[in-house]
Amino acid sequence: MCIAWPMRLIEILPDNHAMADLDGVMRRISLRLLENPQVGDYVLVHAGYAIEKVDPLKADEQLRIMQELKNGIIRED
Repeated sequence: MCIAWPMRLIEILPDNHAMADLDGVMRRISLRLLENPQVGDYVLVHAGYAIEKVDPLKADEQLRIMQELKNGIIRED
């Protein structure tokens, strides 16, 4: 199973790269698969590549769910 994590772009770097943040952890990622990424965008990151832009509300929801899974708490709505 593969998981792509939502991360927020904090700096655009040369050569189609960026610095992205996930809970204070910074990663250098490739932007080669995206069109027109901007600082502040949320992107799904898999294997060091931003593979898709994500709506900020959707990113927040995905991060909340992943945190619940990490904590062993699964809500039944």
